[in-house]
Amino acid sequence: MPMSATEIEAAIRTALPDAEISIEDLAGDGDHYRATVVSSSFKGMPRVRQHQLVYDALGGRMGGTLHALALTTKTPA
Repeated sequence: MPMSATEIEAAIRTALPDAEISIEDLAGDGDHYRATVVSSSFKGMPRVRQHQLVYDALGGRMGGTLHALALTTKTPA
């Protein structure tokens, strides 16, 4: 069963409580999402490490329950 946008947001928020999270269902199928995550936790980290934090928050569901997630990470302005 696919993961809902609400479940994705909740998982990310658990790991990054200060995050501003925006999630868009790209195909309308509940299987292909785009997420933008803005968190002060990313400060000083390379983008690869920022993405790893988000993927870690999803607890291994990438590629299984969650088929595709286009990810943009940023620090607050």
